[in-house]
Order: sequence, then structure tokens, then C-alpha cells
Amino acid sequence: MNNNEFQLATFAGGCFWCMVKPFEELSGIVKVESGYTGGNLEYPTYEDVYSKKTGHYEAVQVTFDPLLLSYTQLLEVFWRQIDPTNPGGQFIDLGQAYRTAIFYHNQEQKNLAERSKENLEKSKRFQNPIVTEIIPAATFYPAEEYHQGYYKKFPLRYGAYRQGSGRDMFLDEHWSQDKEKEKEQEKELKSKLTTLQYEVTQKRGTEPPFQNEYWNNVREGIYVDAISGEPLFSSQDKFDSGCGWPSFSKPLRPEEIKEKPDFSHSIKRTEVVSAKSDAHLGHVFEDGPEPTGLRYCINSAALRFIPKEVLVEEGYGSYCEMFK
Repeated sequence: MNNNEFQLATFAGGCFWCMVKPFEELSGIVKVESGYTGGNLEYPTYEDVYSKKTGHYEAVQVTFDPLLLSYTQLLEVFWRQIDPTNPGGQFIDLGQAYRTAIFYHNQEQKNLAERSKENLEKSKRFQNPIVTEIIPAATFYPAEEYHQGYYKKFPLRYGAYRQGSGRDMFLDEHWSQDKEKEKEQEKELKSKLTTLQYEVTQKRGTEPPFQNEYWNNVREGIYVDAISGEPLFSSQDKFDSGCGWPSFSKPLRPEEIKEKPDFSHSIKRTEVVSAKSDAHLGHVFEDGPEPTGLRYCINSAALRFIPKEVLVEEGYGSYCEMFK
């Protein structure tokens, strides 16, 4: 992949030691670097910035692949690491260097950042106003090597610092309910799906070819999302591609399908995802029959088949006309 396809995002969230790990854990991240930006001194050192006379922020610059990770997702991660209501610093660290800010690199980033900040304000998650600045990106100076990847070099010190500074306690207080909700949703989903269905739809797994429920199903009917029940494909567009998985020339309702670039396994492919449930379905290839020339190669485990005889009974009566 060409480096020209990568983009930059720059965030100040107090001590940069604590801002690297949350971003490095994301899929689609190329590099996360600690450094200084927004000040009036070229090539500042940590001592210069710590003196509070240069105007720099401690910040992290994130290099990411926009095909795999959106700027909006980065913003969501950023807000979950900071106290956006404190104009004087972050937790135990006070002063200019520890203010929070989003440094935008283009107009689109600025617009997304402003919208994200406005949405956070409207959510009333915090009692005090959101004061995080949104300002143009300035020259970014990488910090000394000692500071790079601090959480990996000194994990015990890093953990003690996060806890001792009050950051972890603050974040748990304001975001733990979201985490608990996500855990409950995941638990509920696991209870509804088989092990294979969960692996395929949630972990982007692939079931064995020629050993799945619908690869050779020739009955008439529609195929719906196994999780949301949204109609996805029709037997009228199903064909035998010889690949061992259900293959369709087109979706039943295009708006119910999302397509994403997939670079896993060192192969460039196009992933097919359910728009409603965000479940992984399979991939689409350009080796299908006319008139579309497409082959939607879909995992049976992500689908539920509704035979034409029971469409009304199952609540899909509007599709009966297709099979007359």
C-alpha cells in the first residue's frame, strides 16, 4: 500500500503517555507518535515544554489508513480518554502543555470534530461545558525516544501513573455504563447465536466451503440477516459458483448492504456487511454472471432462509409477488 493513502490526525489529551495505547489498539493504525505542537519554539525538548513558556501541547500524532478506520472513529476514542471540561490541564497535570485540543489537518476533519464536540455537549454526559479546543494543525515535533511507546517500555509505571493521576477513575465514572451496556449486548447476542454464527458475524470468520447450510440450497425464497432479520438476498439471484458458499449476483435490497475494503490475509478484497446489524456476511467479487458481473460470496451462518411458502407467516408477505 502506498503511503500517500495514509492520513494524519493529531490530538492533545494531557500526558501523551496515556494517549498512545488507546489508538495503537485500533485496526487501521499505522503509527502513533508522542510529541509537541502548537507552541512558539522550534524543536522543543521536554524540558522546554515543561517550563510552560513555549505554549506547546503534549500531543499524539496518529497515522491511519482511512480505508480501514475513519476519522470519526478516532474522535470517539479521543473523547473517551480525557476530561473535556477542564481548561487548565488534565487530572494531576496542570498547565498549558496539558490542555486538550483537536488539531485538524483539513476542512473535513474540522467539520467532523466540531460536529463530534457538539454531539458530546448535547449528550449531557458532563455537567460542565466542553472546552476542548479545535484548532488548525501546526508543526509536530516528535518527543524524545524515552517517551515513545511508554506504556510498553514501562508497563508498571504506566499503570501506576494512570491510576494515581485520577485519569482511570474519571473515565470509569463517565464511561463505565457504556462499557457495561456493550458487555450486556454482547452477552445477549452470544445467547441468540450459535458459536459458528457468532464467529462469522462478529469476528469476521469464514465457515467451511461445501459444509454449510445453504451452499446448495435450491428452494425458492429469501435470505435475511440472521441477527436483524432484514431481507438481504433472493433465491432468484442465487447461482452455483462452485466455490462452496451461497453466491448471489446482487443483493435484494442494496441499501441493506455495506461494502468495506478488506486487506486481511495480505489480499485486497471487498467485505460485505449488513447495514442494520453491522454483521460480517462475506465478500463480493467481480467474477459473477451478467448482467451485474458480481458474485456476493456469503456465509450461510450469517443468513436465515425464508421459504416462499412461509413468507406471510414470517412477516415477509410483501415479497410473495416475486415468486408468482
